[in-house]
Amino acid sequence: MRLYTGGYTADMDGAATGIGILVAGSADDALAGGPLGFAGDAVAAGGSPSWVAAHPSLDVLYAALEAGGAVQAFARTGEASFAPLGSPVVAGELACHVAVAPDGASLVAACWGDGHIVRMALDAAGRPSAPVIAPAAVDPYGEPDLASPPASSPARVHLTAEGAGGSLPFGGQMHPRGRADAEGEGAEGVGAGGAEGEGAEGEGARVSRAHQTAFLPGGLIATTDMGLDLVRFWRAAAGGLRAVGQVVLPKGCGPRHMRWHPSGHLYVITELSHEVFALAPDASGAWRVVAGTPIASGLLDDDTAAELAASRDGEFLYAGVRGSNTIATLRVRGDGSELQPVALSDSGVAWPRHHVVIRDTLLVAGQLGDEVASLALDLRTGVPGRVRHRTTVPSPTCLLPAR
Repeated sequence: MRLYTGGYTADMDGAATGIGILVAGSADDALAGGPLGFAGDAVAAGGSPSWVAAHPSLDVLYAALEAGGAVQAFARTGEASFAPLGSPVVAGELACHVAVAPDGASLVAACWGDGHIVRMALDAAGRPSAPVIAPAAVDPYGEPDLASPPASSPARVHLTAEGAGGSLPFGGQMHPRGRADAEGEGAEGVGAGGAEGEGAEGEGARVSRAHQTAFLPGGLIATTDMGLDLVRFWRAAAGGLRAVGQVVLPKGCGPRHMRWHPSGHLYVITELSHEVFALAPDASGAWRVVAGTPIASGLLDDDTAAELAASRDGEFLYAGVRGSNTIATLRVRGDGSELQPVALSDSGVAWPRHHVVIRDTLLVAGQLGDEVASLALDLRTGVPGRVRHRTTVPSPTCLLPAR
């Protein structure tokens, strides 16, 4: 199996030189349990292509150039080679994620540095253009009625006139603090994100930090804001995005990434409080928190959660934890609204920034160890075992299975 790797380049103190090629077994294998090897770059690219996404029908890749604050498209030129398709399109400061719409007509980029959510049109060749910045997020905890609720209070839900909100309890202990991702100067650095501290807007300011976009069924789009503890919902409108609601999570939890589940739930992992929340719409279509749990017990105070992936059958979730360098396994129970921590396993790498599930194999990108490791998954218990294979990959931050 062939996968593409995103990574940090020299402009963000990384060792990558572009979008890399990782091979598990042979390139034509449908499984990823074979020996791992790094085959160099599919395309050389500066600007730190830290996240890579694919067009749903064209041979085009898109990279969030984090250092450059832009999105760059790359068209296939050979079996495993690409070339730039047009020029980079500016999105915003520290663009860290890009997702392509299922119909291939647009993409949405999330920018950690300035909180921008940016929609871009894609032409028939897959070339992005016409960036439109979505309405900025507003700190819900700046409002008097939401200021500093205790950790035991329910997650708050705000929605527009398109739906009335509600709230349900969550589980877990809050640990509001500055981030310490060790991902390079200015890239998700200490004192940023959801914690309060000295920032661009002065001491004590909370700053918007957009981190991920997910296209959901029915044309709905969800985005996370780590800095303001929000999951926001959108629909495409007039070339841009129209806000249709938001869920406010506990202050300082730092919602990072999401995973859509076939049960109709949207799972959200929080970087700072090490939790997973389950969100779902009610009968009116208004989204709310229906469950939440710590991803594991015994984590370190300065650990930061990263990626959230699901098993092939959706029965298990896998949460990466940087610092203690572990993978937490959670079981999905009932109708999808019940989450049960199962185990905490060694990830096999230093700083597990991203991971993907390929049937019975978990591939983990160790950003600070410059390697990718594969772990066998026990299909009965769902728990990852020991490292099966590993290989050197420069500063890997994202793994994308090739079609």
